[in-house]
Amino acid sequence: MTTTEIVGRTLSELDEDERYRRFDELQRAMPSVWESMRLDMPDESVVVVPSISLASTAGNGTVMQAMEERALFLLLLLRQSRLRMIYVTSQPIAEPIVEYYLGLLPGVIPSHARRRLTLLSVNDATPMPLSAKLLARPNLLRHIRSLIPNPARSHLIPYNTTGLERDVALSLGIPMYGADPRLADLGSKTGCRRLFEELGVRCPVGAENLHTVDDIVAGVQSMRTRRPSLTQAIVKLNEGVSGAGNAMVDLRDLPAPGAPDEGSAIADRIGKLAPEAEGLSVDAYLTDFATHGGIVEERISGIILTSPSVQMRALPDGSVELLSTHDQMLGGASGQRYLGCIFPADHRYAVSIAEPAMVIGRHLARLGVLGRFAVDFVVVQDDNGTWTPYAIELNLRKGGTTHPFLTLQFLTDGTYDGEHGVFLTPHGTPKYLVATDHLEDVRLKALTGADLFDTVVTHGLHFDQARRTGVVFHMISCLTERGRLGMTAVGDSPEEARHFYHRAEAVLLEEAESALVETVL
Repeated sequence: MTTTEIVGRTLSELDEDERYRRFDELQRAMPSVWESMRLDMPDESVVVVPSISLASTAGNGTVMQAMEERALFLLLLLRQSRLRMIYVTSQPIAEPIVEYYLGLLPGVIPSHARRRLTLLSVNDATPMPLSAKLLARPNLLRHIRSLIPNPARSHLIPYNTTGLERDVALSLGIPMYGADPRLADLGSKTGCRRLFEELGVRCPVGAENLHTVDDIVAGVQSMRTRRPSLTQAIVKLNEGVSGAGNAMVDLRDLPAPGAPDEGSAIADRIGKLAPEAEGLSVDAYLTDFATHGGIVEERISGIILTSPSVQMRALPDGSVELLSTHDQMLGGASGQRYLGCIFPADHRYAVSIAEPAMVIGRHLARLGVLGRFAVDFVVVQDDNGTWTPYAIELNLRKGGTTHPFLTLQFLTDGTYDGEHGVFLTPHGTPKYLVATDHLEDVRLKALTGADLFDTVVTHGLHFDQARRTGVVFHMISCLTERGRLGMTAVGDSPEEARHFYHRAEAVLLEEAESALVETVL
């Protein structure tokens, strides 16, 4: 069936092949749409649908809403004086939160930006992905489409890209700035291990495309043959995120590789693996593994070990930009859970991780990947002081480092110099940040959004437009119910960024303690 024959039919009448043919036609318009963004046209617009299809948010509508609001840094795009933005969420965003972000806009009257911003909500607090909620409401999609001034100068900005986001783009008749969902397997644990090996990018010893305990046992046996000194392995779910799909396996004091009882001994250790996700049993983890598949690989060890990442973007013209490098802040039971990031990554290895990352990025661009993606590394220092990077993960989506970096970039107009591993403003001033999505404490439930804003102003934590330093908060709607908040602390030095970060944390906990003091009757 030709594209012409597809026109005039509803989405539900199209099969997958027909949907992708229509999607491909829309995507071919992306270069001209992208170019028009530079021309300050009066009818340009973006539609933001920060739909999230990740296991870490499943089951909690409040966290889902906060994650959707995490992309509110995109409101800073409204500094473009003619751009119109349609921002869709599951539930309404409190107006004070919107005012907070618009107040950060440099050189723009907030009320002028507000007139160019349309906020829409589905009014559905269930934890299903936002895109699925929209597709279940064709009338709302029609309304969104009616708000787009010119589809030829508009595009969809998603968080991750699946068939759901593709269908939203089809329903709106605009291209999507994100990776083709057909390439999603490249971002799975199995897919990225295969990609790294194909490109000759160093990665840990391991085995992929596994589903059963026997598969894992065989994988570990193969690893021990190649590296008899292994003491720990990590089992990873293909679709696990932020380390939540990982589990540790102790390999110390096993029979020698190739010994008759090696397999049974390894199987016994797998039966005692330690899932990173809190409260997840071994049986439940292995059931998920059997359903979704995964990998096993060595846990890299050394004198000093860090976990940096490299963020890139593929543009509609096929070029690839190196955007940033970050050091990840990790926690959890075995130090694999993503908590936040420090930007830029340590200069001692920032360049050495950027080089293999760009090899991966250019290959992805040739495959047709579009938009932002990141490669995670483990970097280890040996006895001689040499840093060796190992690629461990590819994220074909926005991630935990995206919103802090773009917040910094939009607020300072700076760029990252990959050759020297520094971020500089147009005036040559270096900038640094420390960010988290996981400032969590039960005491913080005592604070409201209004309390947060009062605290920010009273204690001088607000981002200073003159110095371009301070703290920007996000995930604010999560504060009262979950006691959780995100923040990005920006400084002129690594020390100043850390100072702002720790001071904000201390002040908020102090205010929360005060809010918990009972009134005398």
